[in-house]
Amino acid sequence: MKRIDLIYNKLLELSRPDGISASELSEILNISRANVSFDLNRLWEEGKVSKSSGRPVKYSISSKGQNHSNNETSLDRLLRKNESLAEPIEGAKAAILYPPKGMHCLILGETGVGKSMFADYMHEYATEMGVKKKDSPFIIFNCADYTNNPQLLNAQLFGVKKGAYTGAENDKEGLIEKANGGILFLDEVHRLPPEGQEAFFTFMDKGCFRRIGESDTRTADVLIISATTEDPSSVLLKTFTRRIPMTIKLPALRDRSAKERLELIRDFFEAERIRLDREIAASLNTMRALLSYDCPNNVGQLKADIQLLCAKAYSDFLTGKKREVKITSTDLPPHIKEGLYNEKGNRILWNETLGEKINFFKFSKGEDDIVKQHEEGSIYDIIDRKVQELRLKGVSNFDIETILENDITKYFKMYIRGAENAISRKNLINILGEDTLLLIDKMFYYATTTLGRNFDSNTFSALALHVNTLIERLNSNKTIINPQLNWIIKQYPKEFQVAKECVKILEDHLKINVPEDEAGFITLFWVLEKENREKDKVKVILIAHGESTATSMADVANKLLGEDYVVPINAPIEVSPLEVLGALRAYVKNDMNPMGYLILVDMGSLTTFGETIEKEYGMPVRVVALVSTLHVLEATRKARLGIGLEEIYKDVVSMNSYMFEHTYDRAVKEQAKKLAIVTACLTGEGTAIAMKSFLSHNLRYDKDLLEIVPLNFADKHLIKSKLKEIEQDKEIIFVVSSFPIDYDIKQFNIQDVISLRVINELQEKVDIKTTLIKMEDVISENIQGVDGKELYRDILDTLNRAKTILRMDLPESTIPGIILHIAFMVNRIMNGQSPSEYNEKEAFIEENITIYNAVKKSLEHLERKYLIEVSQDEICYIMNFFR
Repeated sequence: MKRIDLIYNKLLELSRPDGISASELSEILNISRANVSFDLNRLWEEGKVSKSSGRPVKYSISSKGQNHSNNETSLDRLLRKNESLAEPIEGAKAAILYPPKGMHCLILGETGVGKSMFADYMHEYATEMGVKKKDSPFIIFNCADYTNNPQLLNAQLFGVKKGAYTGAENDKEGLIEKANGGILFLDEVHRLPPEGQEAFFTFMDKGCFRRIGESDTRTADVLIISATTEDPSSVLLKTFTRRIPMTIKLPALRDRSAKERLELIRDFFEAERIRLDREIAASLNTMRALLSYDCPNNVGQLKADIQLLCAKAYSDFLTGKKREVKITSTDLPPHIKEGLYNEKGNRILWNETLGEKINFFKFSKGEDDIVKQHEEGSIYDIIDRKVQELRLKGVSNFDIETILENDITKYFKMYIRGAENAISRKNLINILGEDTLLLIDKMFYYATTTLGRNFDSNTFSALALHVNTLIERLNSNKTIINPQLNWIIKQYPKEFQVAKECVKILEDHLKINVPEDEAGFITLFWVLEKENREKDKVKVILIAHGESTATSMADVANKLLGEDYVVPINAPIEVSPLEVLGALRAYVKNDMNPMGYLILVDMGSLTTFGETIEKEYGMPVRVVALVSTLHVLEATRKARLGIGLEEIYKDVVSMNSYMFEHTYDRAVKEQAKKLAIVTACLTGEGTAIAMKSFLSHNLRYDKDLLEIVPLNFADKHLIKSKLKEIEQDKEIIFVVSSFPIDYDIKQFNIQDVISLRVINELQEKVDIKTTLIKMEDVISENIQGVDGKELYRDILDTLNRAKTILRMDLPESTIPGIILHIAFMVNRIMNGQSPSEYNEKEAFIEENITIYNAVKKSLEHLERKYLIEVSQDEICYIMNFFR
């Protein structure tokens, strides 16, 4: 029997009219008070028990008792756990029950608040109340999926008559017909083009519609529930909103109570437990972090984050890394772990909702569970199949773990994007004005339909900013010569013709002539998106001594990853290095990949080949020595994902912890430079300058320490040299660009910045870098007897050594704190002061021996240079920064 059932049955048995406290029940059942209180509150939320309002709180069986009211509806059950939804649920009931067949309504709320789930509840309520039949359809349609192709969007909704347009070979039923007798849910309805909204007027008024290309009208009985993240008055036609009298506003997760958020967390864990058919354990700190971390994408993000934690824990269980599906705070990604950092501010909240005595919250199987296999295509199904396949091939658990990590991350990236398109459009309206944005819509629609290609939202944002500055230039009688015009016309004739038509759209709107040079610039937007999809990737070449050593290692990697990607070159003992170099030269000469080459070698003179190839062919090359099959797998996996050469090189090198002595970061040796943010575009200065202005208004920074540098390029191949030139006297924190740059600097695309999705991350990077610049002076002013600036650089070196050994990154927000901690530690030891004894030191070291050894090894350089000896207690205090 489950613990919660045991507690409920004891309440039934005792049947005290005045109730019983959690403490009394705890003593009777010999169960911790925290666990009893936890389960009693769940029973209260389910309506099975009542509780008193005084102190101590006393619990008793509710009037509903064991036999819950059969009249309770799905919306009533939703309200019981979500008190903040009282008003939305009241509105939903009114909309469904409004005679004769319900009232069309609009659900408002931020991304991820659960608008589609709420609409599903409304449909269930409609069937429960007999407004809709039990088998009535509930059709979900996301208007954003067709935002750049209005014709296809309307075809999906209203259907198509055979021959209505090229490719319409058969009559096609639309979603309105499919939803007949039920509910059609239009998500992101603000993406419905004006003509689509107008087509809905007639349908909502009279229940009539026409398929595309059809003259006869059709009828359907469909209740329309739509949803948007935007202000309806600014994104929807007034004639459309007038036909939707009921508006329902859902609260953001941050506006809901901690009790509600905890219930959501429990429900999501319980759902994963049922999918896994296995107990899931989450530590107290894990639950605290999930309860407190910033969740900008609301309930949807909370659910996806919990699914990712469960998937990784299940992977660790299958590979033998853990004995059970258990999640601890060390498994949390940085953005969730940040929920633990404000312990002082959250301590009362945690104690009230979670208690202090439960080490692990266990989500266990109940007797009434329906046991089922992992549904096909689920993340758990993918993990099971992958593990089985790799084990049959003899792959070790350690290597399986490495491969699975990428698969799990890719699976959950499906959720990550797609949330900010509406937000960015709102910001674009603020920057450009609605007229300009409608103009971009026309140009985008023409390009999409003519080229038969869908463009991403970043391309849309970049084009919008460019056209805005183009209009300003033309209004000021300023023109820019496009030096690549002839080359663009020759290289991209189809895209250039589309750009010329876009220029005509501009001319019709502006009533002035637009130079042909501008068509050349606009062409680049259609080309860049295509090139980004088709761009080359870093090539991985494996050279090893022996008749077939390289071939065998490459064959293992290629088979495991399902693609012949690694290029093997064998180096038999009797063959001279010069002949092996000749084989490498022949391959590179025939390939000439601008993304570069990662050459993996086993030993000897082979390590010098990279420099020779780079000089002779001008291609970027990096060489990694002493490689194993695991190195080949990791390098190939990252190369196939399109990751840049420098990042792959660093990741592969970092796999050899014994190589840390040779990976000293060059930046540590340099004096502090002024900081820079670069905004870059390929089509004239306008976009880059617009982004500089946007960042200047949305970021706080010291203009004496940081400069925002706008760059424009007619040729994207010039950008690397320009960035290197800037780096001569500035440290570039990040780049905001309308196109991807193969350069080892953090990059953000325009779409993410304008949507404000990453603005907090940008601000944090600016704050941290500014703090680090000032850190040398802070150390110099507070520590006597040493060169503060030199000690600062030595500490950075120590941290880099530790990170390399542990193959991990520290959260940027913790770096200033750990630098100061180590600096004052050095000063304290030099002055002969002893640290406070670390509580339960031996057990802590034993539990975290890997971190202990890494920190101890990394500190040896400081010990030698400053003639100090760092005690175990000091090492333990430092270890906390790496946990």
